[in-house]
Amino acid sequence: MPQQLTQHDVARLLAEPAAGSRADIAAKMAATLDSPALTASERRMAEDIIRSLARDVAVTVRAALAHHLRHAARLPPDIARRLAEDVDAVALPILAGSEALDDEILLAVLSHASAAKQQAIAGRAAVSESVAGALIETGCEQAVAALMRNGAAHIADSSLQTAIDRFGSSAAVQEGMVRRDSLPVTVAERLAVLVSDQLRAHLVAQHDLSPALAADIVLQGRERAIIQLGRGASREELEALLARMHRSGHLSSSLVLRALCMGDMDFFETALAIMAGVPVQNARILVHDPGSRGLALLCDRAGFPAPLLPVVRVAVDVADGTTFDGGERDFERYRSRVITRILTQCDSLNPDDLEWLLDKLSDVLQD
Repeated sequence: MPQQLTQHDVARLLAEPAAGSRADIAAKMAATLDSPALTASERRMAEDIIRSLARDVAVTVRAALAHHLRHAARLPPDIARRLAEDVDAVALPILAGSEALDDEILLAVLSHASAAKQQAIAGRAAVSESVAGALIETGCEQAVAALMRNGAAHIADSSLQTAIDRFGSSAAVQEGMVRRDSLPVTVAERLAVLVSDQLRAHLVAQHDLSPALAADIVLQGRERAIIQLGRGASREELEALLARMHRSGHLSSSLVLRALCMGDMDFFETALAIMAGVPVQNARILVHDPGSRGLALLCDRAGFPAPLLPVVRVAVDVADGTTFDGGERDFERYRSRVITRILTQCDSLNPDDLEWLLDKLSDVLQD
């Protein structure tokens, strides 16, 4: 049972000259606040005392109050906000642990927060997308790194991209991102070319990227690796990845042809659609036009080299006539059929084009 709150407590609180004594009363009031045995009038009195303590001139009193209230389930929001907007010594316990702070309060604090306050918010037991986004937009490097390490933080894909834009060279931010439970494919692809060998190994293990794939990102111009990333992505993620690559000039005809010859029709169709500036569904219809005219027009609009059109037609024909049964080395058998048909049916290619083609597909031939 809590001690009975009396007018004497209020009188002593207001008259007591020693900050240490007022800090003791602050601890008592905080411990009392959550008691279910309080009557309504006692609770109002306790809250009034706490409001008085929250305005105390002595930082030690306010800091003691905040420390003891940091986990109070019944802390009124107005008191929580006042303490959260106080100096760091008072605010940090509340910002880190109080459930009385809603997103509106947290966003208001972040608009003028110190680095220490940012880090306290980043480490909360739950962080919403809006709060995480605000932290990433305006927070310091240490706060963003702490946010990335917080597995309970909900971070939108766009905010993860912003984090890379702002702190892509930060080892602390990189490590926090790599060690998150899940990452969108577009973020994993960007991280793989930035992080250290040690973090890349963790990225590979944690996010289902093979070591060879991660090495390809760095050592082989990223083309083959990006195709593999695309296979593990949803259609929306794949489209976003390829659109970003197209904007940056990295969506090359050799990459698109490589994807087709490796059996990744989704990648091929989506890439052509983006390069040609047409809806993906329209591109799929044009690619598989029985008369091949649709494919030729689409490739031309996408800027595909005209000498490679016969190769594209052969590869699409093989894809349309191939059924994958899920058996062992399914894709390897498909790639072998594609390469064989290209070499036997594309005799119209001039030697220079054929040499270029074989060079671009050399790793496909070796698989």
